[in-house]
Amino acid sequence: MNKTGKVIRWEAGRGFGFIEGTADTQDVFFHVKDVQRGWTPQVGQVVRYELVHVGGKGPRAVAVQGLAPRSTGRVPASNHAPMRGRARAASPASAPRDPWLRPILWAALLWAAVLGWASATQRLPAWVVPAWLGLNVWTFVVYWRDKWAAQRGQWRTPENSLHLWSLLGGWPGARIAQQILRHKSRKEAFQTTYWATLVVHVVAVGGLLFGQAQGLLP
Repeated sequence: MNKTGKVIRWEAGRGFGFIEGTADTQDVFFHVKDVQRGWTPQVGQVVRYELVHVGGKGPRAVAVQGLAPRSTGRVPASNHAPMRGRARAASPASAPRDPWLRPILWAALLWAAVLGWASATQRLPAWVVPAWLGLNVWTFVVYWRDKWAAQRGQWRTPENSLHLWSLLGGWPGARIAQQILRHKSRKEAFQTTYWATLVVHVVAVGGLLFGQAQGLLP
């Protein structure tokens, strides 16, 4: 299936990159051996490629070729360094900081206090707070593993699994991973589901505690 897209990351030293996905698809991995001979990918360049799926490794682009050169003439040798600097500035690693990260961290501290109070008053078992902290560490690790696999074209963690860990209570760790790792932070569909898992978890646990406080639940 022939498609067009924009290069959002290119690791020249490691020989791989990513083409921007759509709202319904994840970013597409491509390797230097899949690039048209004699052409060097650049961040921000529009390309044509053939989309393939390799087992459970996610989408991959082959037969990648550039469509729109970044300039109309040859770049002088003295300008190469600034060009590289601008490419880094446009890469996902230097994207603006997530404005929701700090509120999420404050919400996580408040939620930890709520769980601690519930454990102290025996509304929840004593192991809930340490288990919740461990769950968030594990959620970060799962995101890191998926990012690592994406960079190497290996087997990916299904997005539903990532959302499951957020739903179970790992939503703070998920948000931290999205910001630090720059993973899944730009996909609108993924973000919409992430926020839904956060709300459902808080409402469900909060409803349980409220019911117990009102004597509606044992």
